[in-house]
Amino acid sequence: MQLSPLMQQAIAASQANDSQTALNLFTQACREEQSSAWPHFLLGAELAQLGRIAEAETAYANAVIMAPDFRIARFELGTLQFTSGRPSIAVVTWHPLLDLPDDNALKLFVQGYVELAQDAFDNALQYFARGMQANTENPPLNGNIQLLVTEIEKLRHSPSPVSAPAPDEVPPESTDNHFLLSAYNKGSLH
Repeated sequence: MQLSPLMQQAIAASQANDSQTALNLFTQACREEQSSAWPHFLLGAELAQLGRIAEAETAYANAVIMAPDFRIARFELGTLQFTSGRPSIAVVTWHPLLDLPDDNALKLFVQGYVELAQDAFDNALQYFARGMQANTENPPLNGNIQLLVTEIEKLRHSPSPVSAPAPDEVPPESTDNHFLLSAYNKGSLH
């Protein structure tokens, strides 16, 4: 894929941790490159890194609306929804990914999240492991999933497990402290 000079500048700013410049350039690219979903996707990633979750969700959703087959945008949108305590909406977003081949990394990751929503930790960890093994195209995504796996393992091996509310019951103000959201925010989406 050939990126415009504007997108190249935005990515360079993001990689240099100059978030404000990156946000400005991605926003400009969204206006100027109206036929491309990439500026919206990368804007969403930048916003998610900054913890601006509602804005990130809008940007990811715009990317998916523009390009329904943009698999990684659909996956990240669903992940953001899941980690924000809305697993049912995430599954609806992810539904087309479940039609991918059984060895597709994104499908395996989605299946892991579905198991996680049901507190089936062993099954979730198996799907995440298989997904990381199958994912040879996007190493940063494996890093994000590994952060999630680490958080699940900590939760499972804590001496006195604390009963967490079901994701749909997490009040909006507490999602900042939810372990899935914190793992997602620690990840690198670039």
